[in-house]
Amino acid sequence: MPFSPSRRVLLAAFAGLATLPYARAARAQTPAQGKITVAGWSKPISEITNLLVEPDKGFFKEQGLELVYLPGAGGGDAIRNLLSGQADVAFTDPGSFFMALDKGEPLRAIYDIYPQNVFNVVALKSKNITRPEDLRGKRIGVYSLSSGTRQNLLVLLHRAGLTESDVEIVVTGVLNFAPLIQGQVDALAATDTGLLVGRRRGMGEVNVIEVRDHLNISSDMFVVRESTYQQQQPLLRAFLKAYRDSAAWMMANPDEAATLAMKRAIDGTDRDMNAAVIQLRNAAAQAIPGPDGARRPLGAFDMAAWQQAANVYHQLGLIQRPIDVSRVLDMRLLPEAINE
Repeated sequence: MPFSPSRRVLLAAFAGLATLPYARAARAQTPAQGKITVAGWSKPISEITNLLVEPDKGFFKEQGLELVYLPGAGGGDAIRNLLSGQADVAFTDPGSFFMALDKGEPLRAIYDIYPQNVFNVVALKSKNITRPEDLRGKRIGVYSLSSGTRQNLLVLLHRAGLTESDVEIVVTGVLNFAPLIQGQVDALAATDTGLLVGRRRGMGEVNVIEVRDHLNISSDMFVVRESTYQQQQPLLRAFLKAYRDSAAWMMANPDEAATLAMKRAIDGTDRDMNAAVIQLRNAAAQAIPGPDGARRPLGAFDMAAWQQAANVYHQLGLIQRPIDVSRVLDMRLLPEAINE
């Protein structure tokens, strides 16, 4: 069942994370000075409101940082901007990360942004697409060829014994459900926020295939070049502290975030829509509690789940070499560093 807690549950979880102080007094130190550029997978949209409100809230400024957001068109785009030196940190998806590692790129992930899989494939009920197997021979939209929507679509296809050549992939753009509604594609690979937007725009009755039911892996994380990790640790620690504070703020203050998104997000004109999107992202930012009921701090990786995901990517042939995630996922720069 999809995990979408109420605001009360989110606030309770927030209060229970003792390692998430938001008080400004706790953030008074400025351990690093400098500019840090984040290569995003998208334009400045409402689901990353906690990054966009830097001019209003100053989370990064309080850590001695000047934050720059570099828009992109998919997680692969974010990785390319990172590798080209245009950015210090990539906001990217696991598939793009694994595929870059498979090509020998020296990368390291330092923060799990959304521990829950938010990807899906949506089709109008009239198309009678209810299982990955039903996608054979269909035209399927993706946000971009370098996006997490395509990577997760490939996972679904391979789970059904299909390959990319068994379907026709069409680039539709981020959060664009018009081709689906107009019948230009049979299905659309999307995210939970995309599905929300589509429904609000009159998409009609749909069938939804949740990727989490086939591979429940995190949706996005922060990735850096190995050289940056080795040479800029104070800067990265400050960045992660500021980001975590911004995420905690958005959990505790979703109404304020929805209002500020109207000013800062290019798709933020509808406050109610902003609030719904922010609720989804607040939920996705928290890991599902383990068997003992304990919840990992924001940014912490579930190493066992990540290793399982890397194994699946290898078994399905999406990457050619096995990946030992303990060598490429690192929690030592997280605030109040977690040792495993």
